[in-house]
Amino acid sequence: MPFHGVDFLGIDSLFNEEELAVRDTVRRWVDDAVMPIIGDRYIAGEFPQELIGQMAELGLFGANLPEKYGCAGLNNVAYGLIMQELERGDSGIRSFASVQGALVMYPIYMFGNEEQKKEWLPKLASGEVVGCFGLTEPDYGSNPAGMITTARETDAGWTLNGTKMWITNGSTAQMAIIWAKTGDLDDPGSIRGFIVPTDAKGFTSKDQKGKISLRASDTSELALEDVCIPRDAVLSESAGIKSPLMCLTQARYGIAWGAVGAAMACYDEALNYAKTRMIFDKPIGSFQLQQLRLADMLTEITKAQLLCVQLGRLKDAGTMRPEQVSLAKRNNVNIATDIAREARRLLGANGILAEYQSMRHMTNLESVYTYEGTHDVHTLILGKAVTGISAFE
Repeated sequence: MPFHGVDFLGIDSLFNEEELAVRDTVRRWVDDAVMPIIGDRYIAGEFPQELIGQMAELGLFGANLPEKYGCAGLNNVAYGLIMQELERGDSGIRSFASVQGALVMYPIYMFGNEEQKKEWLPKLASGEVVGCFGLTEPDYGSNPAGMITTARETDAGWTLNGTKMWITNGSTAQMAIIWAKTGDLDDPGSIRGFIVPTDAKGFTSKDQKGKISLRASDTSELALEDVCIPRDAVLSESAGIKSPLMCLTQARYGIAWGAVGAAMACYDEALNYAKTRMIFDKPIGSFQLQQLRLADMLTEITKAQLLCVQLGRLKDAGTMRPEQVSLAKRNNVNIATDIAREARRLLGANGILAEYQSMRHMTNLESVYTYEGTHDVHTLILGKAVTGISAFE
């Protein structure tokens, strides 16, 4: 059944013609290309590689970066709507595009030199090259400043050593943005980004086994053992922990929109089921308990949609602050997780089958709840923003 959207308050009127056209194009593609295969791929634990070229053709990678580098040059609201529709299909699909654009292309655009931009951005936008983002380490997730991966300058360039964990696209990628310390391990100011080919000697990736979430996504551990790269592989404008955190802000912005898409998918499925599933000779949607569930879902989705639109307008105006993104990521993923769980419950026994979406979204969202800053970390970011007192110190 085609998806027609969730728009109880006429929020479509807040979007311009181009934004709606972009959203509707991606919406149709998700219905046609993602929905028929994603349940089986989730069960198989495989990312659908055949979708990469299609996403590139639609201009979904780095869609809010300039056209001069082969990107779509869209505004940030249109970009957000792309993320919404991709995650309506599956969090793994949105994660792929989010990493490619916000965590690989963005740092090259923001911190790279013109030669690096011209070399890499068109290849990444076209899907010719897939990238990954190496920041998180086995012992340093919520505290990336504590990383122990090092980059030592040599006569020939740089030598990298370290391990990165929970890396989306890690086993698929042909290049990685690796964050490492160039100085004292106690100095987060020495953190810099490097463009590292994944076929470099000493670079290995290993699939993360045993996942029961984000199964239709490539998640890997990266190991770098005396990986030698040329001097010009460094992102010359990167400087300190602020640089990778800026990239994470871009990704979190997309996640805030994406979570709305997952919530919309679950609500749509629950609503259709409630109107057609008969019990005691009437639809289950006629019972007060199920109507309460649907009313709560609709209310939270509507609030999250409005939050995203305002955040997007702030981003396009250049006034968006990282703590505002934290609020959106924290709220929207939380409500989407609750909606997915309640939709699964409304579906009853059928809710555990792969032919239905809600349990897949429910398990995926548990990962989204944790990555790109856990729910609790974003709570503390907001706490500091409103009190002026840091709970991290």
